[in-house]
Amino acid sequence: MSQPHVHLNPDSIYPFDARGVAKRFRHAAIFGALDSLRPGETMRFANDHDPLPLLEQLAQRYGEGVAIEYRHREPGMIVIDFSVR
Repeated sequence: MSQPHVHLNPDSIYPFDARGVAKRFRHAAIFGALDSLRPGETMRFANDHDPLPLLEQLAQRYGEGVAIEYRHREPGMIVIDFSVR
């Protein structure tokens, strides 16, 4: 029997800190996290560098289905909201 989809964060923004994920698993973990979101939910992504190759992959995989908005963009600290439409 499958478990219901339960979110504990009432504002529908879920943090994902890529700095704590091994580099070889990062993109797969990010795609898995995005795939688990429902429309209107957001993954707030944090990283130590601007993930330009990842952004290209997201555009190819999700197209207009995921909005990308930089929240913080400075060397050593990047925060991006990925919002599912």
